[in-house]
Formats: sequence, structure tokens, C-alpha cells
Amino acid sequence: MIEPRIKKPTKKAFHFPKNANGHAVTEDKQADAGELASADVQAAATKAKRQKRAAPAQATPTEAAGAGKAKSVKKEKVIRDSFTMPKSDYEKIAALKQKCLDAGVSVKKSELLRAGLIILETASTKRLLAAISAVETVKTGRPAQS
Repeated sequence: MIEPRIKKPTKKAFHFPKNANGHAVTEDKQADAGELASADVQAAATKAKRQKRAAPAQATPTEAAGAGKAKSVKKEKVIRDSFTMPKSDYEKIAALKQKCLDAGVSVKKSELLRAGLIILETASTKRLLAAISAVETVKTGRPAQS
């Protein structure tokens, strides 16, 4: 007797519908109507957040009137770095931080160093070179283990 030939299907025979989370819904794990409604609300909120992030900010009529304002201030990327300095200079940083605290201003070490950069930037070239020549050169890198 000759066996009949059965063709293999080229496409899936059944498509599982997906819920709001993108996962296939199976018959034994179907959620009730309340859960589906809340999932739809959550999916819509997530979609709105994504669109808000992706779409450029549109100016309102009151913002359009104030042409002097920037649309959005983009934060500058920060860079982490390390450096070597003598203990006496490190103590000067602590003394300057204490001086700021006495004046009622809490300041971080990095903020103090950045303020110093602003002062040096505004100084004349002659004064900047005088300050640079007053700084002693130190050996860079980690100290040798003793």
C-alpha cells in the first residue's frame, strides 16, 4: 500500500495574539477584562513618555514671545580625572572649604577647584604665569609602596 504524502506548511498554522506588553496571550493565562484595561492604560502611558522623550520640545505661544530664552539647557558631560598634589596643597583645599562653611556656603572640593579655574581664566597672562611659576612640580602617578 502506498502512503499518502503530506506537505509541510510553509507558514505558521496559528498566530498567537499579543497583549499590551508584547507577550503572547495563551488560553490558560488570559487576564480578566480589568487587567487588560489597566495594561492598555499602562502601555499608552509608556508610549506617551517615549514620544515625549523622542519629540523635540515645541514652544508654547508664551515661550515663543520670549525670544531671549533658550529652548532647553543641555547639561555638559562631566569627565572624571585624578591628579597628584602635595599634602600642603591638599590642606589648602580643606582650609578653603572651611572658610566657605564659615561664610555659610557648603562647597565640594570639585566646585572649589572649578571656581579657582574661573579666577585663573579671568586673570591676565602675566598674573597666570606668575601663579604657574609659584607651583612646584611634583612626580605624577601613585607613590611607591613603603
